[in-house]
Amino acid sequence: MDLSLLSLVDPALAANLLDGFGNVLSPENLLLAAAGVTLGTLVGVLPGIGPALTIALLLPLTFNFSDPTGAFILFAGIYAGGMYGGSTTSILLNTPGESSSVATAIEGHQMARRGRARAALATAAIGSFVAGTIGIVLLTFVAEPVATLAVKFRPEDYFMLALIAFASVTTLVARSMIRGLLSLCLGLLIGFVGLDGLTGQSRLTFGVAQLGNGVDIVIVAVGLFAVGEALHMAAKLRKGGGGQEEIIDPDAQDDGGDGAAPRGRFGRKRNPWLTKADARRSWKPWLRGAAIGFPFGALPAGGAEVPTFLSYAAEKRLTKHPEEFGKGAIEGVAGPEAANNASFSGTLVPLLTLGIPTSATAAIMLSAFQVFNLQPGPELFEKQSDLVWTLIASLYVGNVLLLLLNLPLIRVWVKVLEVPRPLLYAGILAFATLGVYSLSGSTTEVVVMYVIGIVGFFMRRYDFPVAPVILGVILGPVMELQGRRALVGSGGDLSIFVSRPLTVVLLIVAILALVVPYLPAIVARLRGRKDGHKLVFHDED
Repeated sequence: MDLSLLSLVDPALAANLLDGFGNVLSPENLLLAAAGVTLGTLVGVLPGIGPALTIALLLPLTFNFSDPTGAFILFAGIYAGGMYGGSTTSILLNTPGESSSVATAIEGHQMARRGRARAALATAAIGSFVAGTIGIVLLTFVAEPVATLAVKFRPEDYFMLALIAFASVTTLVARSMIRGLLSLCLGLLIGFVGLDGLTGQSRLTFGVAQLGNGVDIVIVAVGLFAVGEALHMAAKLRKGGGGQEEIIDPDAQDDGGDGAAPRGRFGRKRNPWLTKADARRSWKPWLRGAAIGFPFGALPAGGAEVPTFLSYAAEKRLTKHPEEFGKGAIEGVAGPEAANNASFSGTLVPLLTLGIPTSATAAIMLSAFQVFNLQPGPELFEKQSDLVWTLIASLYVGNVLLLLLNLPLIRVWVKVLEVPRPLLYAGILAFATLGVYSLSGSTTEVVVMYVIGIVGFFMRRYDFPVAPVILGVILGPVMELQGRRALVGSGGDLSIFVSRPLTVVLLIVAILALVVPYLPAIVARLRGRKDGHKLVFHDED
């Protein structure tokens, strides 16, 4: 980053950032940054063991730190590494390590099945670096202005944001609107388990005390993807006579989308990472993903899940290769991964300036601030300026370290596909079980995970999309709570949802997101054209 340019904009900002780089480039802090991104990447690839759990486990070890700055450099590195690491198993095994990597799995795993795992991992790594850098620059310049804008959002606005996300994902990831809506309803049902956010009444717990706090999103994501995928592959292997499934060669050339990649030895093909064509198709999604991810991460009640799905929806609409979506479109990996990592930088805006965490990991970091008797907010920039700017400078350093770490490791990660499928998915089940059990030590939650996994197995078998389930679990309670708050504030007057220009604009966007994908089919039917663009309104066998 050009500090001379910064000095022209704001000399104080340049001086603060320069001091931050001076602190983070000390041997001790540089080692902590490297340890953080390495550990974060490793835990990101393990189903159920994400950055939130890792930071929580490491938090007691940092109590003896004489300076809390080192602890937060370590935690920020784990957070950033975990955001990237979740994409690895999403692409290779269709098993997201983090819920924010669910959108990446949609096209990323199909690329791996077509023998293009290296290209998928490379566009994820480079996109993470590009979008992460853009997000950090924006964090440097616009932290307080964006936080000021976020404060102006009212409950009805958050309700409409959730509605936009539901409409976009349900219509764009499902072959059938009915199946997409049914999957969304299942997610909403799971999301409503637990105590009512306003009244405190127990809902759908069936007398099980452990369900009083709801079903953790980690349990749902791991159940649907890790357990569901393992059961699905076991059924396929059994149906095929129990033999070894053909090993996918991640170095093979694009097979045209038929899903059959030739066997081969790793490292022998001509295109180990991205081809020029891949780069041309990826750079715009990287930028669009960054533009979508950062603002959503900066919004209270934001997070990384919504922008990743919205980025996927945007790329599916803007692509020049619509026939590849669902079969391994590289834009469907580049965009969501960029949004994922840009949202990480955005998440730090409300955390540092308002003390509002917008993700589970941010909530753990907030507790870390409290452990060190620090209160995030405007006073943090005044009283702990060195800590804040060292932390921001460490994000730049950590982003470079992530790229240097993960590009060479692509050769290592793709070898996961050489592991015999029965052993591989047995290992996934073991890691998933241990990861979920480590969340609370509750066997009940492990049982819930396996029940959800069985549901995920049948969803795969009968071609129901799983992404709307995840979104329903995450945003359903938020949408309900904000909608009810809006109604309470208006005395039950439904006109509150059309009373402000911002709310009306968001409502129009939600309606367009639901209707636009089906307009070609409607027009074709009205014109009586049998050869029009076919979009399905009913379930297909």
